[in-house]
Amino acid sequence: MDKHKDIASISLLAIFNIHFFLPTCYASNDTLTPSQPLKVGQALISAGQIFELGFFSPGNSSRLYIGIWHKTDIDHRVVWVANRENAPLEGDLASLIISSHGNLMLIDGKQNTVWSSNASVQSNSTIAVLQDDGDFILKDNVSGETLWESFYYPTDTILAGMQIGFNSRTGRESFLTAWKNENDPAPGNFVYGLTDERPAQSVAWNGTKPHWRSGPWNGWKFTGIQDIAEGYSNGIFVTPNNQMGAASMTFNNFDNSDVSIGVISTTGMVEVWYKEREQNKWNFKLAASLDPCDAYGTCGPFSVCSRNHAPTCECPKGFLPRSNEEWSKGNWTSGCVRRTELMCNENRSNLSFNASKLDGFWKVGQMKLPDHYVYLYDKTDQGGCSQWCLSNCSCLAYAYPDGIGCLVWVTDLIDMQQLVKSGEDLYLRLANSDLGVKSRQTAIIVSFVSISVGFLLGVKWFTIKSIRKRGKVKGHLADKKGTLIDTSQDNIQENPASSKGSSELPIVDFNRIKIATNNFSEANKLGEGGFGTVYKGSLEDGQQIAVKRLSSHSGQGMEEFKNEVILISKLQHRNLVRLLGCCIQGEEKIVILEYMKNKSLDTFLFGKYYRTKRLELDWAKRFSIIQGIARGLLYLHRDSCLRIIHRDMKASNILLDDEMNPKISDFGLARTFRVTQELANTGRVVGTFGYMSPEYAMSGQFSEKSDVYSFGVLLLEIVSSKKNTGFGYHEKYLNLLGRAWQLWNECKAPELLDQSLADSCTPTEVKRCIQIGLLCVQDHAADRPTMSNVVLMLSSSEGEMC
Repeated sequence: MDKHKDIASISLLAIFNIHFFLPTCYASNDTLTPSQPLKVGQALISAGQIFELGFFSPGNSSRLYIGIWHKTDIDHRVVWVANRENAPLEGDLASLIISSHGNLMLIDGKQNTVWSSNASVQSNSTIAVLQDDGDFILKDNVSGETLWESFYYPTDTILAGMQIGFNSRTGRESFLTAWKNENDPAPGNFVYGLTDERPAQSVAWNGTKPHWRSGPWNGWKFTGIQDIAEGYSNGIFVTPNNQMGAASMTFNNFDNSDVSIGVISTTGMVEVWYKEREQNKWNFKLAASLDPCDAYGTCGPFSVCSRNHAPTCECPKGFLPRSNEEWSKGNWTSGCVRRTELMCNENRSNLSFNASKLDGFWKVGQMKLPDHYVYLYDKTDQGGCSQWCLSNCSCLAYAYPDGIGCLVWVTDLIDMQQLVKSGEDLYLRLANSDLGVKSRQTAIIVSFVSISVGFLLGVKWFTIKSIRKRGKVKGHLADKKGTLIDTSQDNIQENPASSKGSSELPIVDFNRIKIATNNFSEANKLGEGGFGTVYKGSLEDGQQIAVKRLSSHSGQGMEEFKNEVILISKLQHRNLVRLLGCCIQGEEKIVILEYMKNKSLDTFLFGKYYRTKRLELDWAKRFSIIQGIARGLLYLHRDSCLRIIHRDMKASNILLDDEMNPKISDFGLARTFRVTQELANTGRVVGTFGYMSPEYAMSGQFSEKSDVYSFGVLLLEIVSSKKNTGFGYHEKYLNLLGRAWQLWNECKAPELLDQSLADSCTPTEVKRCIQIGLLCVQDHAADRPTMSNVVLMLSSSEGEMC
């Protein structure tokens, strides 16, 4: 580890050795006035002789920038740059002025504006002051009101007193963005900031992909950084994300003898540097991403990275490498898979399951907790957190860190690391056979379940005897042997062929499907999702079909399969995909759907060839798709024979036919409601992050308004051609919704539109769609419109715009 630090320190210090054209004279004070511009060769000096602002040229370049650095720093490490995103200046006739309109402006020798503060200024009585904390402020010289400040627009460095973070209500967000390279301060690929999770964590992104993360903030420190001191010792403090949707990180110098700065380097390293106030040289203090384990997802899903073990990556108890061949070559990115399927994922329709096989938890200590956690604010003790996870089949692990509370994981565990001295306890859900021991609590649960099962079996025996006498009961049929076949809307027998009461759906022979799909060949694959793979097929009569083959390792078991078969077979609408048949043979569970030539909507918006394919969707087609999806959802919520909540509305579940008409698909997670029912709770939170409504993701509450929220996200994605969860962090916005809210608040909503649609769009329709999308994604379910209101608003030609 020390060797790594030495090498890193040498390489990092080299970044600081940048040559500049230094000023040869100084302005008279720390203030810029309309009558006293700043020219090349001059500088402003803060009142305490701490910071300096002036022109500089990186490396051997002749390009000029306006920047700020510590005055006593011999390396002149630039901590802020004004015109990094604009064309650099050439020549020595440039100047920084306060314009006649009261704004800061950087102009070249031809009086062209290269950069401006663009503040909202009511008068021209403004001055600009360089303060001792390094903040360059523009203020009204009469009222003293600050109109603009450099601290709101950080570059690659965070100074004491500066904040980075977000406020989803106001749309304001700030990040650190690395230089492009050592000689070019233009924004580079690496961005550092806070996530909008509760609790927040800090992340360095490489473009849109996570590069490194700190783990969640516990009130004193980021829990996933090896050997980091508590916040008050290292200068870091985070204001936690609250219900108002705001969080910020500040960097303070509590020891007056030292000055510290935080930096995101050109290589993506998150660094802390310090120097004594009387010194003129920076010293390396801390850096993340020094070890291979610090790189995001080095070991793949469900795998643990360890600095002190060989090999670097290991599968935790109860797991095996997904690919032994890849692991033998030192490639661990495929991760690990379970040795034994969880009891929760087994088919429970047969009441004779063995209660002694109940899942349990295995404690793994000193862990950097996995990414993509969900915070359960209403679980006030570890027992409640554990019980919630155990009773929810989608919960794969939980933790109860000091200062945070209950965190649970409902998606693949990614970016786990075993720390040496620090870290948290992670409770990993395992099948009973992989636990090795049974706790007293498990024994009690097993006894209780055994008694319950015995009682239910007795009831079943009594019911069968009664059926033999009566021949039938309401909602059930009996065969000659007295076997129950449940034909209610919530359950069907293992083989739908034996349940004519549930639907008249054709049962297709498995061998016929194999022939139709060329034995499920790769060439026939249309796509792959969390529940399995979809293949193109062709029947003997030439009819083309889509074959959805559920994976044996997927989260969709017999329960979800039966759910999808029953629901789709009973639904008929032009904007819903049509079910043609199904197949159950052994472990095989297959759904046969109508074939959609244009596949799914996400392939046009975000797929591999989206840059060209999205051009096929002009505004008229997109608006028609939005309206079609809305009508399909309205049918599910209000107009079908069943009242259905889809629970997984997203672009990949919208199929497009030959004429680009949208059809909602994938009903594996859908749930039916009674006509009078408005709200339900589930112990299993399933779906796709980025589309889940807050009340559903946090507490399992779902309703029509959950689908409305997902529809709002989808609508904004269609308008912008940007994915909510993969939104470009280099654009300094946490996600698409944050960007949309900010533009709406600034009355710049049309800027959200995919610019390739500018010539084909109808501006009023674009604004109306953005407005409807934002109404749908409001935090509180009661504030969102119903789908009937959405359909009405989409067809209206009027709308209240900002």
